Amino acid sequence: MTETAKPAPLDGLKVLDLTRVLAGPWCTQLLADLGADVIKVENPEGGDDTRGWGPPWLKDAEGNETQEAAYYLSANRNKRSACIDLKTEAGRETIRRLAAKADVFVENFKVGGLAKMGLGPDDLRALNPGLVYLSITGFGQTGPKASEPGYDYLIQALGGIMSITGQPDGEPGGGPTRVGVAISDVTTGLYSVIAILAALRQRDATGEGQHIDMALLDVTVGWLANQAANYFIGGTVPTRTGAWHPNLAPYQPFPCTDGDVIIAVGNNRQFRAMCEVVGLPGLPEDPRFRDVRDRNANRAALAELISERTRLAPRERWLTALPAAGVPCSGLNTIDKVFEEPQVQARGMKIEVPHSTAGPIPNLANPIKFSGSEIRYRRAAPLLGEHTEEAIRDWLGEDAP
Repeated sequence: MTETAKPAPLDGLKVLDLTRVLAGPWCTQLLADLGADVIKVENPEGGDDTRGWGPPWLKDAEGNETQEAAYYLSANRNKRSACIDLKTEAGRETIRRLAAKADVFVENFKVGGLAKMGLGPDDLRALNPGLVYLSITGFGQTGPKASEPGYDYLIQALGGIMSITGQPDGEPGGGPTRVGVAISDVTTGLYSVIAILAALRQRDATGEGQHIDMALLDVTVGWLANQAANYFIGGTVPTRTGAWHPNLAPYQPFPCTDGDVIIAVGNNRQFRAMCEVVGLPGLPEDPRFRDVRDRNANRAALAELISERTRLAPRERWLTALPAAGVPCSGLNTIDKVFEEPQVQARGMKIEVPHSTAGPIPNLANPIKFSGSEIRYRRAAPLLGEHTEEAIRDWLGEDAP
């Protein structure tokens, strides 16, 4: 660290990562971004499944396709890869010795899979009582589905998210829709980081680690949020509303001469301001639209009145005038346009990280912005086994095999 560099929040934290695919790697990448030393333990016979989940494939400095898929590169930044064969007693013993030095152990094997190898939470915490051991599975360590594998698509369906995502039945394209990112995996990674940091805080106070049981299904049900509350309180099962918001109106896309914009009105003040800008100054006095309750009850009529005005002008007119009046409004960006957005560029959400064979490669930035510490981008996702000897020696010193 240079004299002017800020410290990373988790400098000195040792994380042993026995995860693959997305939920676990997303968790450990976040920890690595925050400064933790993460050793990614991989099967010597191919490593993380997502290394092969292409195309697209990373190209090396000469322009040749490598064996590293973009999917893998998205979730394994800042880690060191060590190939350790858990099928052998020597490999399992190396894991025990590393775990004895670790602060955090993260795994996403099937329930009981590591315990059968003598690497379960009780086994490793007997060696290291302060170890925070986190397990990620589809359905958790208990319950009738605990032994079943769980994948994001299945969990989105079972956890109810797809039932409220997409166009309503009877409309063109109607039916349940998968969220376009593996959102159950990603949010499980996020919740896992929160759980780890909380457990480390408790360990600092008590000296004791613990076993954390994270399930994709639990997390997906947990972020039903206001939709679950709507069901609990109102007694009506939420359904797909497509572009409509279930609790607010107007809060949807509106047509322009050259595409659509999203107008999102959250209160009466914004509604009055929007009506002035689009040329409907008397609308707030219409008894159908006076408050949120009225506007929700008459949302179709309201949307038609607003659409009649917005479709008379280009997108830029509303993207400029509405925010200037304090009304939230945005365009509908494709992913390429996201990274052309001036605000996204100003926030530094596209970065470059050094790769051992391809040179600097583009990556998605960590969104956290600290005032007194910093996110560090030390390396791109590692090659399979790239740091095996180095990483083990760093942790075990002269005792390294």
